[in-house]
Amino acid sequence: MGVTRTWAVALSGLDGTLVEVEADQTNQIPDFHIIGLADKALGEAVQRVRNASANSGLPLPRRRLTVNLSPASLPKQGSGFDVAIAVAALATDAVMDPASIAATAHIGELGLDGRLRPVPGVLPAVRAAARAGIGHVVVPWANRSEAELVSGIRVTGAVSLVDVARLHGAEVEAGGSAEPVGLAEEPEEPADGLDLADVIGQPDAVDALVIAAAGGHHLLMTGPPGAGKTMLARRLPGILPELDDEAALMAASIRSLSGTAVTRLDRTPPFEAPHHSASIAALVGGGPRVVRPGAIARASEGVLFLDEAAEHRAGTLDALRQPLETGSIVIHRAGFVASFPARFQLVLATNPCPCGNYGVRGASCTCTPMMIRRYLGRLSGPLLDRIDIEVAMSRVAVAHRAAGGTVTTTAQARERVRAARERAAFRLRETSFTANSAVPGTWLRHGPVAPEPVVRRPLDAALDRGALTLRSYDRILRVAWTVCDLAGRDRLQLGDIGRALYLKKGIRS
Repeated sequence: MGVTRTWAVALSGLDGTLVEVEADQTNQIPDFHIIGLADKALGEAVQRVRNASANSGLPLPRRRLTVNLSPASLPKQGSGFDVAIAVAALATDAVMDPASIAATAHIGELGLDGRLRPVPGVLPAVRAAARAGIGHVVVPWANRSEAELVSGIRVTGAVSLVDVARLHGAEVEAGGSAEPVGLAEEPEEPADGLDLADVIGQPDAVDALVIAAAGGHHLLMTGPPGAGKTMLARRLPGILPELDDEAALMAASIRSLSGTAVTRLDRTPPFEAPHHSASIAALVGGGPRVVRPGAIARASEGVLFLDEAAEHRAGTLDALRQPLETGSIVIHRAGFVASFPARFQLVLATNPCPCGNYGVRGASCTCTPMMIRRYLGRLSGPLLDRIDIEVAMSRVAVAHRAAGGTVTTTAQARERVRAARERAAFRLRETSFTANSAVPGTWLRHGPVAPEPVVRRPLDAALDRGALTLRSYDRILRVAWTVCDLAGRDRLQLGDIGRALYLKKGIRS
């Protein structure tokens, strides 16, 4: 007898905290208690551990067992502590190697037959264990591929509690269950084949999309139904640069926390397109008991596309304002705070009015001026102030591209974006920023690349007459630098400012 210790991981958002799982048995009335601020799902681990141990030929000692989850003040949620609790409890009576148990983190849920069931969030949990100095982690077999994406830590995939006990030196005669519990994997989608060359009759919108991709800028497209807004938005991830190792791991961690099977690092930027009926919690994240990432977190390092933006509830859209500024979303709950990244590129698409025909040649709009104002008023001024590029699109008048006409393919656009981003990264090499959209306005206005007075004159004039806020001023400067990078120049010119002004406000310098 004596106190045995092992490790588990408590997740709060994407942040993981190492939890010491201590077990002790005393000569009192037989009972099993878990202490340490556990939620209901974790409190039910008592019965799962008891039945799983008995059905694996590893019955718990018939004494009073107390399992403490330390630090006790940290809220702990979910069934991912089951394996650690079972190992610590069994080690108080079974012959196991205490050094092996104390050097290993255990993650996973137990079935009543002793099999290890997969749990969400294994990837961020293993990353947290590796950062804390744990050298070995045991996970359910179905989560093994996901856990092995983390370097610097030894991963063991276990099928049953018997496998875990044998790993730590226990002699068990029972064979346990040989069938691992699988994780429902999403079928791998074939290449969608989306190409910018498919877009007909919208050269200005295609150019705006390339500028948005090159600088990481937020984009609003306004036009009648069928103008190609959704078609363009779905082609944006294809022209964005591939994710680096850290960004790909972050995106995979969020997918893991959402309950999606993760077997490899996907280098394609994520694309999220929630329906306009989505709630604030679905968009920003949350939940009554376990906080899950919302659409903006799942779109981090990629694109968040809100189609029919004016159909979204105004409060839902305004919830985007703070994440757009900070690049993160912090969700407060009683006793804990969950933080998720929100470094997404926002693309909005909306009709010009409820019927969609306002200003359309040859069509009749049935909306009153009040209806149009109320419809577009859902896109609040503070939200629009955070949009870098606003594009007005018209209905396409031709069904076939003219012979010999210029066509922008996805491959060509991707190469232009890559070159522009490399130029921006070189210019920003002495800062912590890599994309124009992330550069602070003070650095753009007063730093070493600040434009000359004659170049910024149109911007100053628009600010002076109230056509721009200072936030819009800075955002237009960022877009101007992206236009400059795409043109292959090292200094801003008057035409770059004029182009950026037109893309934001339709103002020609």
